[in-house]
Amino acid sequence: MLPIVYFVLFKYVPMYGTAIAFQDYNLFKGISGSEWVGFENFTQLFAMSQFYQVVRNTLLLNLLDLLFSFPAPILLALLLNELRVVWFKKTAQTLLYLPHFISWIIIGGLVYQIFSNKGGLLNNLITSLGFEAVPFLTEKNHWLFVYLGTGIWQSAGWGTIIYLAALTGINRELYEAADVDGAGRWKKMRHITLPGIRSTIVVMLIMQLGHIMTIGFERPFVMGNTLVMDYSEVISTFVYKAGLQSAQFSLATAMGLFQAIVGLIFVVGANTIAKRMGEQGIY
Repeated sequence: MLPIVYFVLFKYVPMYGTAIAFQDYNLFKGISGSEWVGFENFTQLFAMSQFYQVVRNTLLLNLLDLLFSFPAPILLALLLNELRVVWFKKTAQTLLYLPHFISWIIIGGLVYQIFSNKGGLLNNLITSLGFEAVPFLTEKNHWLFVYLGTGIWQSAGWGTIIYLAALTGINRELYEAADVDGAGRWKKMRHITLPGIRSTIVVMLIMQLGHIMTIGFERPFVMGNTLVMDYSEVISTFVYKAGLQSAQFSLATAMGLFQAIVGLIFVVGANTIAKRMGEQGIY
């Protein structure tokens, strides 16, 4: 009952606020008293050159995360599953989970201390060896690698929980039969373990595709700066600046609604493709 109440109060009731996207919203008049303008906010949004930049950056960063961050927890789960020393396995799992509980503000501070051009730990080491400092945080291509690497470090360990849970559902008799046939660890992983968690991987992939237009605010905001805005300016930071800093509430809501619709299209499309490929999908 409580989960239903939670979703109704915090997921469905706030959807009433999407009406702001079709209004010239006035903070003092509220939603019921503001003037309706139809699709004028969307027309204004699509006419902005910055709109295409933030959409491109959001897609770019999410697609790269999908390419590099999505396989990371699968690989970690497979490696952890092969460990036979119980205490070492539990210790490794704990150390891998810890970054998930660290705030992005703290992570941003750590990144600055390590990768900063002047005074950064890594650049101090590079310059002490006689090389020039590398602009990790001020050159967009270098920044992109730091952004992706930090995301993998922060999320991969936590993502392994789902796949390790899926691994426990694989019939152990299959491994015993493989041992009798003389199969090594690689062949058992390839022919038993991976097929055993394939449905979980497909579901997680569909859910990830549903968030292809949704990007967290903290990570690009904390790690970004004016020198790398070609990559760091994304939908969430645009909505923050338009909605809170510039008080363009209608424009920010229109962007949020556009983002949600595109995400829904991706979820439905990915689920349909998965079903046609013989997988169960998410609905």
